[in-house]
Amino acid sequence: MQIFYSSEIKDGNALFSREESGHCLRVLRMRRGDSLTFTDGMGNLYDGVITTDDPKGMTVTITSVKSDPAPRSYRLHVAISPLKNDDRLEWFIEKAVETGIDVITPVVCNRSEKKKIRRERLEGIILSAMKQSARCLLPLLEEPEELDGFLQRHVQGKRMIATCDPSFERIAITEAFACGEDVTILIGPEGDFTPEEVRAAITAGYVPVHMGTGRLRTETAGIAACCSVYLANI
Repeated sequence: MQIFYSSEIKDGNALFSREESGHCLRVLRMRRGDSLTFTDGMGNLYDGVITTDDPKGMTVTITSVKSDPAPRSYRLHVAISPLKNDDRLEWFIEKAVETGIDVITPVVCNRSEKKKIRRERLEGIILSAMKQSARCLLPLLEEPEELDGFLQRHVQGKRMIATCDPSFERIAITEAFACGEDVTILIGPEGDFTPEEVRAAITAGYVPVHMGTGRLRTETAGIAACCSVYLANI
């Protein structure tokens, strides 16, 4: 099922962006009178009929609306170090959205080799992945934040920090949370968190976890975390 996206919904009508309108009308060659399905990214799924087939700003009259047909019982927040290779971060974000995530925070650590992200491109990937995976919640991409600042946040649910350092007492990620529990997990940069960062996270209430005996790349660890939470809640 092809799903579109509109955040401008008023009085039973939806206005679509130039990008969404162009894809629908020029690529898929849909026209006025055709039916389509779209989401507002806030958990609602709409059916509607195209009433204005303008590729610069298509409008759709809503015929029905229902809540997310596949709601999740938990919220997942991943705070992950920006990666030197942009493609790897993009891959992580795409797959994280497909498996189900609510918030992504690029967190800058002592060993992070990069502090900035290509926000516009990443937001486009998030939107595309949401539609491709037929999800109705658009994940939030936050601005990059220093780890020290992130650890000061009041976070509900289970808090975890993934580390390869065996000097810390770690448990398997699958043992660190319960089904239906909100999860926040920290994923470090290439080279892992420093011991000082892990200790600071523990002081802030984060539980050290591992994802097996192997050493995973940052983006792979991020996906392993997302999949662990997703599979535990099936």
